[in-house]
Amino acid sequence: MQWALEDLLLKKRGRAVALRAVVVHPARNIGMSSGCRRGKITLTLRATPVRPSLKLAFDPHGLSANALFMSTPSGSIQSAIGPVTQRMGFGILGALSFSHFLNDMIQSLILAIYPLLKATFDLSFAQIGLITLTYQMTASLLQPLVGLHTDRHPRPYSLSMGMGFTLLGLVALSVAPNFTTVLLAAALVGTGSSIFHPESSRVARMASGGRHGLAQSVFQVGGNAGSSMGPLLAAWIIIPHGRQSVAWFSLAALVAMVVLWNVGSWYKRHRLVAKTATGMPTHVRLPHSKVMVSVSILLLLIFSKYFYLASLNSYYTFFLINKFHLSLPSAQIYLFLFLAAVALGTLAGGPIGDRIGRKYVIWGSILGAAPFTLMLPYANLFWTGVLTVVIGLVIASAFSAILVYAQELIPGRVGMVSGLFFGFAFGMGGVGAAVLGRLADMTDINYVYQVCSFLPLIGLITVFLPNLERTPAGPAAAPA
Repeated sequence: MQWALEDLLLKKRGRAVALRAVVVHPARNIGMSSGCRRGKITLTLRATPVRPSLKLAFDPHGLSANALFMSTPSGSIQSAIGPVTQRMGFGILGALSFSHFLNDMIQSLILAIYPLLKATFDLSFAQIGLITLTYQMTASLLQPLVGLHTDRHPRPYSLSMGMGFTLLGLVALSVAPNFTTVLLAAALVGTGSSIFHPESSRVARMASGGRHGLAQSVFQVGGNAGSSMGPLLAAWIIIPHGRQSVAWFSLAALVAMVVLWNVGSWYKRHRLVAKTATGMPTHVRLPHSKVMVSVSILLLLIFSKYFYLASLNSYYTFFLINKFHLSLPSAQIYLFLFLAAVALGTLAGGPIGDRIGRKYVIWGSILGAAPFTLMLPYANLFWTGVLTVVIGLVIASAFSAILVYAQELIPGRVGMVSGLFFGFAFGMGGVGAAVLGRLADMTDINYVYQVCSFLPLIGLITVFLPNLERTPAGPAAAPA
């Protein structure tokens, strides 16, 4: 038997709150009571004869409603109720993705103008790697700390402030008189990233409507798309007009600051709602020791993914110029195609993980890239372009799945988990760039790609990850 509570209106301080829910239970009588506490309105339904109870908590704005199910002598209540008034916030996700686009476009300019910096300051490959290491390590060391702090003390407007550091880094890079100033500019950009990524990931989860993988993919694809635009913009604007033209992109940072200020206002208004949205767990809780082992496996997978990506992000243009004697603009186009494929793979990974399970996406993404990476060092120019596009599509689909999987391993610590994984990814990219740059100086750039081709085989350890997904009784909430 079903009872429907249609358009139930409760009033608090003259404001109406609407609730639509369907409760399924064989009991014949239902009693209702309501009350208010700390800005929340609660409604308790009691059914007889088995006396289960269903407690609903929702905010005065009618933005979320979440159910806490109580066990009964005959088992658990099955219900279609969930955060039925909580919908995916595509507007907020779009704003985050657009800001991520601008943020990572700015950051990718640094990578794209490496040949220009190398010629201007007469740098070695090891010094090129040191620029990436400075940027990546600044971001990686600070991100977990930023995430841990904001888990306890949310800072809605820190998103806009973080973009301010990126703006300062751009200006410093455009006027840098020496290599030391270039490193300082890279550190400022890394600091901006360390603030931007954990909080943006938290807001994306808040706006997910329970579709966490899709929300993370929408957020991250903006960053990947921005990264793919960097080489083109460098080829079209910075290389013809000189390093000083980097300052023109400070306008993009200003636009991002305005957009993120508005996102921060939304975050401030909805923070209480997200904090109280606890709902039914939709994943298996694991012992602490198993959680730590699983996190270690995920971090090792991040190592393999980002160490390999460092070889392409930092040295792909040098590889093409050295092996196939391409011009710099032509090599930049190949880099753009690879980064565009990474963006498409990122967008696909999240929703596929929502549908079939994140472990299977992780498994297929990391290990699935191995056959193509093993072929790449021996391919001709045409197949090099094809293989790098395939590698980008396959290997990029992992990160959204890894991040959401980790957030479900450690619920309630979205900022810390996001900071840890974004930071570790950035750190591995930086260490990878420095180590591979040194290896290229000692040997040659072709040998670097032969060594890196084996890294995706580390994906075999995915088999030791536990399956977290289980069939939920209703849509899950998106706790911050």
